[in-house]
Amino acid sequence: MIQRIQTFYLLIVGLISGVLPFFLNLWVEVGGKEVFAQDEVMISLVFYVVTVLAVVSILMYKKRQNQFVVNRLNIILNLFLLGFFVYRSLSLSGGTVVSEKGIGMLIPVFSIVFLVLANRAIKKDEDLVKSVDRLR
Repeated sequence: MIQRIQTFYLLIVGLISGVLPFFLNLWVEVGGKEVFAQDEVMISLVFYVVTVLAVVSILMYKKRQNQFVVNRLNIILNLFLLGFFVYRSLSLSGGTVVSEKGIGMLIPVFSIVFLVLANRAIKKDEDLVKSVDRLR
């Protein structure tokens, strides 16, 4: 479980989505107030769900197909979060004059990248197990 590379990738996803949104601002409102994930209940809830799904996927190391499906669900959830952030950034005032977007909006992008890498590693493990079963 721990020695597999997808566990490392999923651990990174859990740390990125569980810790960083609460320290990096998502956007800056007109009055100069920085908005973090804990200021928006639904956004923080989605980040918590992404973290829980990553941890659940780590614990499903014996069931690679289910782990693959949970990671895909996590990718879809991150895509919805990214879509919300894109919509929010396009609807912020002063889009071309002053950049009011925070670095925290990129967290779903990094999560998606590491989830795709984890799914590739899971697929590679599954192919290896199938090839060994053919030899028996």
